[in-house]
Amino acid sequence: MRAIQILPLGKSVPDLARRISTELAKEFLVPCETVAPVPDPSYAFDPARQQYYSTQILAELAARPLAKGTRLLGIVSSDLFIPILTFVFGEAQLQGACAVVSTFRLRQEFYGLPSNLALLHERLLKESAHELGHTLGMPHCDDYSCVMAPSHGVEWIDLKRSSFCQSCRMKMYVREGLKP
Repeated sequence: MRAIQILPLGKSVPDLARRISTELAKEFLVPCETVAPVPDPSYAFDPARQQYYSTQILAELAARPLAKGTRLLGIVSSDLFIPILTFVFGEAQLQGACAVVSTFRLRQEFYGLPSNLALLHERLLKESAHELGHTLGMPHCDDYSCVMAPSHGVEWIDLKRSSFCQSCRMKMYVREGLKP
């Protein structure tokens, strides 16, 4: 990976995107920039589910021109799904260039609790790093505190760190040709 671009989609919070870009740059050791927002991905809306099909969003992201080695992370505020699951926090192209994450279920308000922007930022950072890890070919990790651990609920996200465990970091370095 040579660079990360963060693309706010629709009414996602551009300030959150800018805030996580610095932290993603440190974790992945590459430049990270937030690009100009694009309209809501209404093309991916499923009226029967009242959710957005994340795979369709990924296909649209993949159609955008990117410099070699650049990863594109879309951030959306809409609820995402894939057909076999009730919802997803995000989805990525395994060993591909694109990933998408949603703030919808990362917000405390979704669970009937007061807003907590610091917690939203932390959760978004973790899920963004997780999905970008998949673009590097990283599988899920058995270490529940690793950012690559699967998240079946928001509670699982809260248990994770926003960084890779030692084993996953070494795998990432090997895959990317970096020195540990």
